[in-house]
Amino acid sequence: MPYALLRRTGQWPLLTMLRQTLKTEAIDQVVDTCVRTSPDGLVPNVHQGALPAPAHRVARDVAQDGGSPPSSVRRIERYDGQRVTYHDRSHRTDRLEHATGPVATLIGRMVQHVLPKGCKRIRSDGVQATTTFATVQAGIHAALAQVEGLVKGAVQIIARLTSRQRYEQRTGRDPFRCPHGGEEMAVWRIWHPKYGVMYDEGEVMKRGTYASTAQRAGP
Repeated sequence: MPYALLRRTGQWPLLTMLRQTLKTEAIDQVVDTCVRTSPDGLVPNVHQGALPAPAHRVARDVAQDGGSPPSSVRRIERYDGQRVTYHDRSHRTDRLEHATGPVATLIGRMVQHVLPKGCKRIRSDGVQATTTFATVQAGIHAALAQVEGLVKGAVQIIARLTSRQRYEQRTGRDPFRCPHGGEEMAVWRIWHPKYGVMYDEGEVMKRGTYASTAQRAGP
């Protein structure tokens, strides 16, 4: 905003508010004096040079939203001016699915992530919030240390034992140890009589999960 315009636009509302609120001859004289002696307007206290800290936070948030949209551009496979073909991984089947639809439909799905003016998105509230957790972390650790002995090691089991160890402690049998040969086994598939296959190592290997993990862990 131009500095000269800022000076003029701030003078008239302030002087008018003073005149209408107090309604005295003394205030009328002060207002008239201000108008005569300051024809260019008031002098606002505008910070020059480096931006204040709130401006940096706003710029960082806008950059994150612009650089990390709800859907990556790489998911768009084809666009003919009216219809868009894109792919996404389904949360229901955990498979890559392709979809084609009008451009307006895709834009409508994307703008749902844009909040109205004045609204703020809270990703984590309460103790789960990052800033709050950093403050109460020491208190949580102290409380757990005091309660650990009272519940006969329940806190220690939940915090430190793996699912394999908890299962062995509860049933007296190692789920990864073969009951016939005594050799250690690895999980390949988990099947439930009601829900069917709940985990399949072969499908995980086909999706390239291990390959992508190795790439992220590489130099």
